[in-house]
Amino acid sequence: MIITAAQIAEQLRGQVLGDGSVELTGLSAANHARPGDLTFAEKESYFAAAEQSQASAILVSGEFTSATKVLIRVPNARVAVAKLLPLFFPPDQQPPGIHPSATIAVSAQIDATAYIGPNCVIGARVKIGARTALLGGNHIGRDSQLGDDVCLFPNVVIYPQCQLGNRVAIHAGTVIGSDGYSYVFDEGRHRKMLQVGNVIIHDDVEIGANTAIDRGALGATEIGQGTKIDNLVHIAHNVSIGRNCLVMGQVGFAGSTRLGDYCVIASQSGIAGHLQLGQQVTVGAKSGVMRDIPDQGTVLGIPAVPDKQAKRQMIALQQLPELIRRTRELEKQVAELQAKLAV
Repeated sequence: MIITAAQIAEQLRGQVLGDGSVELTGLSAANHARPGDLTFAEKESYFAAAEQSQASAILVSGEFTSATKVLIRVPNARVAVAKLLPLFFPPDQQPPGIHPSATIAVSAQIDATAYIGPNCVIGARVKIGARTALLGGNHIGRDSQLGDDVCLFPNVVIYPQCQLGNRVAIHAGTVIGSDGYSYVFDEGRHRKMLQVGNVIIHDDVEIGANTAIDRGALGATEIGQGTKIDNLVHIAHNVSIGRNCLVMGQVGFAGSTRLGDYCVIASQSGIAGHLQLGQQVTVGAKSGVMRDIPDQGTVLGIPAVPDKQAKRQMIALQQLPELIRRTRELEKQVAELQAKLAV
């Protein structure tokens, strides 16, 4: 598509510095930009690279000026890029219809505008909303409900009785509603506790590839509106995650833990079971959370402790070799003094 710098500025409520009629045909990072591309810069070093690039215009936030490039000034360049990407790279649109290879229960209800791709299996009494797309190899268990504008990428599996809201996107290989890990020891063996709950995913949630969200043991495992979950995450039975949380890759939640809204859980962290994490909690990468965290708490480390305490511990650990050296020197001096006194 072709759009002018002035038109982009109008869409973003920004300001053009230079020729607003310059035509833009793409959006690219500075090191790959070609004539006709729009690039962006958030700080001085990025702006220098953008100004040296072949891009025709630069999206900036801040008081940058250029004698050679058209600038589009906005309050936040990164947010502006997020808004423009769908304009330059519109997502694929699937035509309504059902692929001949799909297997669909007679009692399933599928909106006429939905797309059911190759080799999908739709169970009894499933409901699928408007413009929802199952891209291929998806299995939707009985009594599940998918809202409007849902997108399931290939090989996503939804177990029975799960509920997905509107505008939910789930990437390839993810499993929603598999059994929670629950056993009791009885007569010398591990007896399985049936998991008879479900998973409820609210509106505007996105879930990455190869993630597993277990069904509740009795009630529901729940993912709040607007939460974004990365690849390779495990969420155990009866976990409740609040609204607009960010969960990075390789995080694991044990059962029945509850998170408030706007939490951030960084990569490779483990959260023990039956904990309460408050509103706006931040967990640093590779942390092991073993205690409740209050609202707006930030923790790091294994076991996770408040961030300031964790940083003091890290600094102290770095000083340990020198402390050991000094201790040995003092021990040597004490031993020499004792030897002299013994004479």
